[in-house]
Amino acid sequence: MNTYMRLPVTFVKGKGMWLWDDQGKRYLDALSGIAVCSLGHCHPKLVKAVSEQAGTLIHTSNLYHIDKQEKLANKLALLSGLNKTFFCNSGAEANEAAIKLARRYGHNKGIDLPTIIVMEQSFHGRTMATLTASGNRKVQAGFEPLLTGFSRVPFNDLEAISQVAAHNRNVVAILVEPYQGEGGVNVPQVNYLKELRQICDENGWLLMLDEVQCGIGRSGKWFAFQHSGIVPDVMTLAKGLGSGIPIGACLARDMAAEVFKPGNHASTFGGNPLACTAAITTLDVIEEENLMCNAMEQGDFMRKAFQTQMVNVEGVTQIRGQGLMIGIELSKPCGNLVKDALKQRLLINVVLDKVVRLLPSLVIKRREAKQIVNIVSTLIKKFYEYKS
Repeated sequence: MNTYMRLPVTFVKGKGMWLWDDQGKRYLDALSGIAVCSLGHCHPKLVKAVSEQAGTLIHTSNLYHIDKQEKLANKLALLSGLNKTFFCNSGAEANEAAIKLARRYGHNKGIDLPTIIVMEQSFHGRTMATLTASGNRKVQAGFEPLLTGFSRVPFNDLEAISQVAAHNRNVVAILVEPYQGEGGVNVPQVNYLKELRQICDENGWLLMLDEVQCGIGRSGKWFAFQHSGIVPDVMTLAKGLGSGIPIGACLARDMAAEVFKPGNHASTFGGNPLACTAAITTLDVIEEENLMCNAMEQGDFMRKAFQTQMVNVEGVTQIRGQGLMIGIELSKPCGNLVKDALKQRLLINVVLDKVVRLLPSLVIKRREAKQIVNIVSTLIKKFYEYKS
């Protein structure tokens, strides 16, 4: 179906930070499949593990115990402090599970119309529930009627949440991205998650974090919430968890972890042996190769280098991000920069019409980081006809 505005290129091979098209041309990938390829393309340990698993057992279903699923769940519990996991196949499915969990949590408390507080400029997926939760009118348009049960407030606005708490007795949870990705790589104030945690504790709400894009080492820690010294009640993961093999996860702890009972929720493919092998290997390689530290170091270097190179370019509104989530906001729509970068054999992305978004793999090296900075800076200067 005509659902994508595809760029005029077909990739046939990948290795590390690089892709090759069907004409043999090499491209530097600063998007990593939209934050998916944590280990770069075709990491040898991932290729070996997935190949061996594919030759042993691919799928059985959740009617039976799956040893690799249990091993992955234990690993995620150890890393996150959330002790139960529901496995699915994507970020949208993980967020759908979180929304269903919050609603059932509310009904268990005797709330007939449970409400979840969500944020403006958020993005949680394209199922009916997750696109309703998203704060992006473009993804909602034409799919009305949307679902009820959501109350929207500005991102990074604690007072707005307090106002909702004072007037809506049906609230059961807050669903928020620690760093908004599709919304423009927005980073909140330092105490934002800590204050949300306190509000949720005071009101008996669930704090649910969408870490589909910012989780699995991209922020410089396993999970973005770990920068704030708090632990959520529910967290969703996908994208980088399987390094290209589809897998999603909805994690929960304490009372939230006990909400679902057999028959309440399910997934045919969720957590099958192949996907879980990819995820286990991804986590192992991130640890073995110290890739979280690399994400922090290279991300800091890139943001500082961008600041230096574009300090006098008046059209650059802000350079922001955390780890290897980088956003460069410009003063006017800049979608054509994606095609301009492609001509330079660099893959980038633009969100909200005027934010250049960079999501390179965690394996990025300094020379590749410099190359990305130089090409993007040159393109933006040319875009504004900047002369030094």
